[in-house]
Amino acid sequence: MPSDTLLLDGRSLTIEAVVRAARNPATHIALDPAARQALTASRALVDRAIAGGQTIYGINTGFGKLANVRIAHEQLDQLQVNLIRSHAAGVGVPLPADVVRAVMILRANVLIRPTSGVRPELVDALVGVINAKIVPFVPEQGSVGASGDLAPLSHIAMVLLGEGGVLDARGQEAPADAALRTAGLAPFRFGPKEGISFINGTQAQTALLALLVHDAQVLWRTSVAAASASLEALRGTPVPLDARIHHARPHRGQIEAAALMRQLLADSEIRESHRENDERVQDAYSLRCSPQVLGAVADAIRFAEATADVELNASTDNPLVFENGDVLSGGNFHGQPVAQALDVLAMTLTTLQALAERRVERLVNPDLSQGLPAFLTADPGLSSGYMMVQITAASLVAESRALAMPASIGSIPTDANQEDFVPMGMASAFKARRILANAQRVVAAELLCAAQGLELLAPLRPGRGVAELYRRIRGLEPVVAPLRADRPPAPDLERLTRAIAGGELDPGSAGV
Repeated sequence: MPSDTLLLDGRSLTIEAVVRAARNPATHIALDPAARQALTASRALVDRAIAGGQTIYGINTGFGKLANVRIAHEQLDQLQVNLIRSHAAGVGVPLPADVVRAVMILRANVLIRPTSGVRPELVDALVGVINAKIVPFVPEQGSVGASGDLAPLSHIAMVLLGEGGVLDARGQEAPADAALRTAGLAPFRFGPKEGISFINGTQAQTALLALLVHDAQVLWRTSVAAASASLEALRGTPVPLDARIHHARPHRGQIEAAALMRQLLADSEIRESHRENDERVQDAYSLRCSPQVLGAVADAIRFAEATADVELNASTDNPLVFENGDVLSGGNFHGQPVAQALDVLAMTLTTLQALAERRVERLVNPDLSQGLPAFLTADPGLSSGYMMVQITAASLVAESRALAMPASIGSIPTDANQEDFVPMGMASAFKARRILANAQRVVAAELLCAAQGLELLAPLRPGRGVAELYRRIRGLEPVVAPLRADRPPAPDLERLTRAIAGGELDPGSAGV
């Protein structure tokens, strides 16, 4: 077995493992032998129920509003194939490759659970597609998140059938049958229960939630570092970071944010330079209350993380098979928990970037920047410096605020009112992804301005952690150089954004 292997057992999948495997296609996916054996026993119960002539939803009946239509035994396989073909109704641009890989990994992890009652060969076929580095073409729009992510999962199932499309090396759609042949894989024929089990589930929205939680955690730590750098550049006081203040109001995130800021600001020469004879009594909220606000953000991300942790190893297909042979139709495919978590992420990442933008404003505004030159340029008037950086940040915050309205409260009934309350989880996910990208760029704007502010305070040195952050910013390739004369800020903002997204400026990594 390859050294970088992710073993799926339906019980122990983590966000970290999903992110690693989704973003590293070389990761080999394998199935736990004990889980596979338990699934074989579960499938035998399904076969027994079918042979006994029971009427079981989705196995020998139609779907949704058509559940009262009984299907002849000789048509049960075709029923499942028809379901997949008819539900592959997604539209729009394709989901990114790492998202699709995450969806497939999550789907395999759910199907290997004994409650799924599918043949192990179906999970083998899905894992084979993953390990062959085949990425199905999955349009991002078309799921309301109830009965699961029917359209996205159907587009993946189409590839197993040898139909539909896959992403080629250029990100364009190519025929799935040719991709399977090239990989030496045969199309899979779905049997009774297997089509509905494959497409009933929350794995598209949950995959996006897992990736977003990871990226939000990296961004949160980087945002705390940016706040610390701004505090130094604006010669603020670290007194409000005193641990006693935060233990007197012991929200976990607040305590963690203050502790990280104290660590980053330790041994600061800038602090010592204004300890005495400073006329200010206290700093503005965007500095003084950073632990409280960013702490609330951390706690909201933690809520989303807890939801993802449960959903990664949960039975969200339908119907479910139990050890006594009962095959029960329920509603675990409903995405409300995931949609709500995604909406919380969207709102809290809007808060994070709005706070960062306020610190950008203080850094560039000569009325608020504690002696720094206007717009952080040595020649204000002739030069505009970072004037537009704050304007760009403001535009991103405004867009995020417009996107932050929860989608999970916006049900539109579907399926002839059989699915009369749906969570719109994929809409929540799309908005959260856009808001995350905006937040990364606003924090990039803060880091760009804070680094310039520190430059203008030299030779005074900031705290050890902030100094290391500054060193990393200046060490990026292409170089994010100090501002000596006006130049377009866009390349620096985009390079810093990539660094934030990739964890290059994360103070949780070594050395900061």
